[in-house]
Amino acid sequence: MSDHQRRRREGGRSAKIAARKKSEQIEHPRYLTRKIKCYDMLSEEELSRIDNHVDWILKEVGLEFWDDEESLSLFKESGATVKGNLVKFDKGLVQDLCKTAPKEFEMHARNPKRSTIFGGDKLVFGPAYGSPFVYDLKGGRRQGNMEDFRNLVKLTHMTPWLHHTSGTNCEPVDVPVNKRHLDMVYAHLKYSDKPFMGSVTALERVEDSIAMAQIVFGEEFVDSNCVIQGNINVNSPLVYDKTMTEALKGYARANQGTVITPFILGGAMSPVTMPAAIAQAHAETMVGVALTQLVRPGSSAVYGNFLTTMDLKSGAPTFGTAESSLATFAVGQMARRLGLPFRAGGHYTASKVSDAQAMQESADSMYPAILAGANFIHQAAGWLEGGLVVGYEKFILDADRLGMLHRMFEGLTIDDNSLATSAYLENSPGENFLGTQHTAENFETANYRAELPDNNSFEQWTEDGSKDAEQRAYERWNKMLEEYIEPPMDQAIDEELLDFMRKKKEGMADEWY
Repeated sequence: MSDHQRRRREGGRSAKIAARKKSEQIEHPRYLTRKIKCYDMLSEEELSRIDNHVDWILKEVGLEFWDDEESLSLFKESGATVKGNLVKFDKGLVQDLCKTAPKEFEMHARNPKRSTIFGGDKLVFGPAYGSPFVYDLKGGRRQGNMEDFRNLVKLTHMTPWLHHTSGTNCEPVDVPVNKRHLDMVYAHLKYSDKPFMGSVTALERVEDSIAMAQIVFGEEFVDSNCVIQGNINVNSPLVYDKTMTEALKGYARANQGTVITPFILGGAMSPVTMPAAIAQAHAETMVGVALTQLVRPGSSAVYGNFLTTMDLKSGAPTFGTAESSLATFAVGQMARRLGLPFRAGGHYTASKVSDAQAMQESADSMYPAILAGANFIHQAAGWLEGGLVVGYEKFILDADRLGMLHRMFEGLTIDDNSLATSAYLENSPGENFLGTQHTAENFETANYRAELPDNNSFEQWTEDGSKDAEQRAYERWNKMLEEYIEPPMDQAIDEELLDFMRKKKEGMADEWY
């Protein structure tokens, strides 16, 4: 190797080390701390009326558990009435079973500085979850692959306003169905050091996800602490299928987290009227939380909710509607009454691209969720086309907006500095404040400065290429991936993860459906 080549290599290594140190110094908040009060829309009388209807649903209608004798037995032993697959509950039973679930808990990240807290006045943001397709301005709409999955994990890792890397950021269809969960969990562990979710599509995949977390965190630590979660969807209306209950029990048994979420479109998976849908959603969520506590009392569970409207002519899901916003406010109050961490909506939209419809519906979906008291929003960045698509540009636009929401929900600090007495004394009436010492001392922190909006003159905007927000977002995510620096991982742990994955994959034939 020539001296020139050696200096060039050493210079590149030094630059990467310097960049990593700079990256590690960037402050990523572990969560948003809410300093604006939650909005209580319903009166105590109205809440009690819904509660009574929940009790009626649980006692007179019940929920079905398909192909899961263990869950049926657990409920029967707890005092529920079980006939075939149908489980009914006397008044107060489900609520009592939920009492051992923690009101607040810490979820540990690979990097302790990234560990977050669910519950109380904390709010955790994660990106879009579950999309089979991806979209970007150049490549268009296409099926997701493993490169897309890794890209989305990396972008989440780099975004300070996202505290959690979510789970199935997109569905990587270029990897066999029965093996892709290994690559997905590895990507979360390798390319980020924030909290994440594991697989829920089969019990053995749940167990593999937990086993990989144990390699990183240690078995003893995992047994006593939440380091991974499973997103459990209720098969609404009023049904839990075996795939979901086995996943739920797998995570709970290992003392890991679950997010219990009914999936309700009013008029399809529930009656069309929102009060009935709210009561049904509350019943479905509570029963799932109760099951986690029957499996392992004290295991962490998040009260989830996905409740929106549909176009009653076409059957298409609709987002950001008046009815879904009202339902979110009500469900938030129900969750707070139960005393569990609450997961609600995000930047939802039915739009196909990052247009005015997308951002309007997203804003109208996000605000009610936060004001309703949400503690976890894991559809906070990238959601398009009713969740069928995760968009790169939408991801960046949403993430930029999350920074503004962090600032907004910090509220106002009223102190000597913010009241700016010195600025008034320095100025005379009629003089602007740009030149005051107070402005010089506060201009960097007084306002949140979003990265994506263009506030330049028309002439400057034209000179810069007349780019719209989506084009600017396209350039932003590409630049971020170029600048991405992998968080350090112990080489022995990395090798153990890869060896675990290799043995698992060698032990089974590829399955593509």
